[in-house]
Amino acid sequence: MHTLVPSDRVEHVSVYGRDGAKLGTIERLMLEKVSGTVAYAVLKTGGLFGGSHHYPVQWNALKYDSTRQAFETGLTLEDLQAGPCEFDDDSFDLGERSQPHPHYWTV
Repeated sequence: MHTLVPSDRVEHVSVYGRDGAKLGTIERLMLEKVSGTVAYAVLKTGGLFGGSHHYPVQWNALKYDSTRQAFETGLTLEDLQAGPCEFDDDSFDLGERSQPHPHYWTV
């Protein structure tokens, strides 16, 4: 089994919460410039007629399930909704904030 994966194979992969419900898909990965490590994934929920919401999920809070070929997290949709969010915006970047968002969870 390979331990590395190209980012384009992570984007659009499904993410399921601790309750087994599909939360959404990974829209993009945000990398730390200096270390080159993945800081968080931007999770896209909703879509089509309801619009999309984008939520940051710390990379270490996601675990890959090879059986499902999807990621799992200990979060629920309610947990995501309590944190920072962008609506229908592809430019979500916590690095643009001068202070960390007060609801950015540490899972």
